[in-house]
Amino acid sequence: MTASTASPSAQEQQRQRALDRYHVVDSLPATVYDDLVQVAAALCGTPIAVVSLIDRDRQWFKARLGLEDHETTRDTAVCDHAIRQPDELLEVQDLSEDARFNDFPIVTGDLKARFYAGMPLVTGEGEAIGTVCVVDTQPRRLNGQQKASLRSLARVTMALLDAHRAHHDVQALAALQSDTSSPVSAAVSAADKPDATGPVYTVAIIEVQGMAEAARRLGDRALERQLQAWAPDFDACVKAAQGDHVSRVTDSPEYIALLHGDSREDCVEALRQQAKRVGQRDGLSLLVGAATASPGEVLHRVYLRAEEDLSLQKDIAANARAAA
Repeated sequence: MTASTASPSAQEQQRQRALDRYHVVDSLPATVYDDLVQVAAALCGTPIAVVSLIDRDRQWFKARLGLEDHETTRDTAVCDHAIRQPDELLEVQDLSEDARFNDFPIVTGDLKARFYAGMPLVTGEGEAIGTVCVVDTQPRRLNGQQKASLRSLARVTMALLDAHRAHHDVQALAALQSDTSSPVSAAVSAADKPDATGPVYTVAIIEVQGMAEAARRLGDRALERQLQAWAPDFDACVKAAQGDHVSRVTDSPEYIALLHGDSREDCVEALRQQAKRVGQRDGLSLLVGAATASPGEVLHRVYLRAEEDLSLQKDIAANARAAA
């Protein structure tokens, strides 16, 4: 099924999976993105500029200038309309005169936004996951050079996100192979070549949700101490004697587990329950995704399927929030 023939819900699921693979929503602030919105505002002559990512039920700001909030609901996000045409820059000269947006809080509230221009952030697979956008409190329009600059900044931003994703994948695979005595680690070469006779194993990912908000609430150092303190809790859920191990993914709010033997499913369930317990104890939310290798399947592919299961867990959590 291609993007052009898939149902709207299937297309949105595919888009959301693409966003999840970047592991950037709820990530900690980064100076390079802050610099980027400063440049966008200067080039376009606006008081407000944002790198926006469109998540399941919200718009989350990786970087922002001129706004106090870190996120908005998705149904009141102009950027949600911008991503519907991935190849086009959306420019609205006066939001208050546009029936799509004239009752949005950004227009009717204290900010009283009028002008908007946003260029989608598009992955190599063609999925629009967010925008680089600028906003003004006066109706106006961009000139040709400003439009070209905003398109260029969107490409630069996407290159930064691609680099972030690649770095994360390298760190995750390094964590998976951190125990060289593991049967899987011993069987997987640096090139990650498939081995049809290799051991059966399961990959599980434990991810902290809302990392950026937790850091604002607890402080970076306190949050890092908390992440480190969870290691024994998760170690207790696996069977080290049969080669299982749990490792923290460097520079990430994630743990990743490699599980062997007939008790793999029991270990995954134990990790889910432990994640729920430590989350409730420490006031955070943790989700677990898992996948079991097929014969001859490379380690990286199993890891990607565990990511897909983690995305499914996020869907379930979002649906539960919507129903509450």
